[in-house]
Amino acid sequence: MTQPDTQRAWVQDILHDFWQKSPANSLHLASSEKAWAAPHFAVARGDDPWFARLKDMIGPFYWTPEEAFAQAFPETPAAASELRVISYVLPQTAATRHDQQREDKLPAERWARSRFFGEQFNCDLRLHLAATLTDAGFASVAPERLPGFDYRTSENFGIASNWSERHTAFIAGMGTFGLSDGLITPYGKAVRFGSVVTRLALPVSERPYGDDHQAWCLWHARGTCGACVRRCPVNAITTVHGHDKERCRTYIREVTTPYTTEKFGTGATPCGLCQVKIPCESRVPV
Repeated sequence: MTQPDTQRAWVQDILHDFWQKSPANSLHLASSEKAWAAPHFAVARGDDPWFARLKDMIGPFYWTPEEAFAQAFPETPAAASELRVISYVLPQTAATRHDQQREDKLPAERWARSRFFGEQFNCDLRLHLAATLTDAGFASVAPERLPGFDYRTSENFGIASNWSERHTAFIAGMGTFGLSDGLITPYGKAVRFGSVVTRLALPVSERPYGDDHQAWCLWHARGTCGACVRRCPVNAITTVHGHDKERCRTYIREVTTPYTTEKFGTGATPCGLCQVKIPCESRVPV
């Protein structure tokens, strides 16, 4: 194995071992099943032009990898070219997807639990990966876990965070966006993401779709499908306007969250009906 291959294998082992062994990777059911299927990852350059482009489009509050890294390591900042961004994906399990397929208005129990307990594990995984790399001498930070991470109002896009796991995954070559704003990956749209900015000089992943951020969506590529439109119980997705974030957010805050909190004892903000029973649920359909 060459050194880059060894480094990639090392990162994969860190992710997989924590996924396999952490008690937090659980739906907290009697079956003791894991919250997620096995993780996969891709790598972007810290100076990929897309990061600066996103900042220009979303707003000055949006972090580049260099800015996120500098917050964690203000006394030893790094140039963007020295940094790599590890983007990993956690696919939903087949059992969780199967349960969610049968719902049409409210999330299934497994789905609600994966959104609540599974995201708690995802936060742990972000921090574990960053800490393991840092302890080995490669300063690393999980931007989504920084104290300043929050949501703002973008003049162009409405509600927006200052670090986007989905956009980072797109830049790393992990997938492209669909009508619902979900990212279609080789493992489907029913997934969650995490990322870490690191000073480890990992080999950069190919972005097979180039700069086409909608290449793997059947509607955007061919004008066919629109299955996610039909799956939304509040018409928050249309083929004309795409994803209505305000309508979606209202339904999640006012309907699905109170329901899952009372029914299952979870306090997250789940819906996710548009991520299953569609051609891109667990694969790239194009």
